[in-house]
Amino acid sequence: MLSRGDLTDAEWAVLELLLPVSNNRCGRWREHRQVINRIIHRLGTGVQWRELPERFGPWKTVHERHLLWSADGTWEMLLQHVQAAADAGGDLDWNVNVDSTSVRAHQHAAGAPKNPPPTSPSSSKGAPQISSPARTPRPAAPAGGGGAPGETLGRSRGGLTTKIHVAAEGRCRPLSLLIAPGQRADCTQFEPVMDKIRVPRTGLGRPRHTPDSVSADKAYSNRKIRTYLRKRGIRHVIPEKKDHKAARLRRGSRGGRPPGFGKDRYKDRNTVERAIGKLNQFRAVATRYDKRAYIYLGTVTAAALLIWLRS
Repeated sequence: MLSRGDLTDAEWAVLELLLPVSNNRCGRWREHRQVINRIIHRLGTGVQWRELPERFGPWKTVHERHLLWSADGTWEMLLQHVQAAADAGGDLDWNVNVDSTSVRAHQHAAGAPKNPPPTSPSSSKGAPQISSPARTPRPAAPAGGGGAPGETLGRSRGGLTTKIHVAAEGRCRPLSLLIAPGQRADCTQFEPVMDKIRVPRTGLGRPRHTPDSVSADKAYSNRKIRTYLRKRGIRHVIPEKKDHKAARLRRGSRGGRPPGFGKDRYKDRNTVERAIGKLNQFRAVATRYDKRAYIYLGTVTAAALLIWLRS
């Protein structure tokens, strides 16, 4: 009998064939569906791993599986597979919108150990692959400026914070995700979050990484970002800041032409706000409890996977 929030049979059918069937350390994997359902419970409640209800079985099994899949890119691979299936069926809107949200880090998220991320067992090759980047251990993120080194914890007046940078497609679903220290400016993460857009083809062909158009707010209004989008041939709608406009007008004809701006296209920017709202429905995302950056990114990616499966 399914509990609230558990994977349905249709959702499990999408994921089942992509997961490894065994490993060398302990023979057979514990039932993946049971473990994912336990991870979903933790995503929705934000409960400590040790406090998972006894009916879910050993908490350490669930915890270690989440750590491993966060480190070796399994969550990202599953997300890309679901995105690829949606794109093949014409259910992916390539009018992309970019924004970020600041997440308060719980005090227990500080003081991360310096242990390296776990590595995937060699026998996980039993899982079929799609045309996506190889699943390799995720390296530590850059230093967070105020928090534990390399764990994307930033200092602010409210305490430790982390920013989730999101590129969302036109149907309010996350297309790519990135985390950074909370005090870091949005514009510095625009190119990295755009470069992470990578939707594999279900057949032959390279993964698609170029959207039809991009919209963002004034936080992303600078010459570097506009040049980056023009070089890639991407139409964009980003409002011009008042000081930029004043400086351009002061220069007269040398200031160049004003950037194009489509009001109707900019109205669709609410899709990324709604995608962020969906992510924040998961308490383990809305408040960061994970000490390690790669684990928290895996938590956010698992939440995005559920949004795609249930959209």
